[in-house]
Amino acid sequence: MWFFPRFFLIFAALAALAGPASAAETQANAIFLVAKRELSDPNFRETVVLVTHPPQGGPFGVIVNRPLGARLSEVFTDQPLLQGRKEVLYYGGPVGRQGLVFLVRSSTPPQGATLALRDVFFTSDIEMIEKLFQRKDPLAGLRVFAGYSGWAPGQLQNEIARGGWLVVPADAESVFDKDPAGLWPELIERATARQARTDGAAGELLSQGLYQSQNLLY
Repeated sequence: MWFFPRFFLIFAALAALAGPASAAETQANAIFLVAKRELSDPNFRETVVLVTHPPQGGPFGVIVNRPLGARLSEVFTDQPLLQGRKEVLYYGGPVGRQGLVFLVRSSTPPQGATLALRDVFFTSDIEMIEKLFQRKDPLAGLRVFAGYSGWAPGQLQNEIARGGWLVVPADAESVFDKDPAGLWPELIERATARQARTDGAAGELLSQGLYQSQNLLY
């Protein structure tokens, strides 16, 4: 398969940051970062980023609304059940663009996975991915990303404080089921309305306890 060795190195680095706790031992803490209209960075303009925070290190995640031109059948050329399918590779972020990151929807935590949302995991379990490719619907509950987005401890909180991002609760349906082209417009409207009713989306999420702790973004 294309990229598997490089992908493994990328996710191995992320898993090292996440520390020794397994997915089953941690709680889902992912959020959506929604780029504000004035955010001009081409890497993140009009993006929605699914971000989780491991027990150690800085937060990381993937952009969920930026599909690329390459079909997965062109990436995984040795998988016959993918041939002829239209699903594409997604741009996950500017870090490690030549490697792959997998996001899996599963009721059973994959080996070596990092929990993002309930039943949603970042995984490096290559054997599991190959088994998924053998199913009748090989891409159900699976997203594949080129690269990822990452921040040093404290960096993302500073970006939010400077007004670059809005923060809203994350959900699996938006990642796996919704049209990515409509996701940013939907969430920017929702987040802007939320902000107008409160002192700020991030402060509201903290007060409601949707973060695991006040140190989520540190």
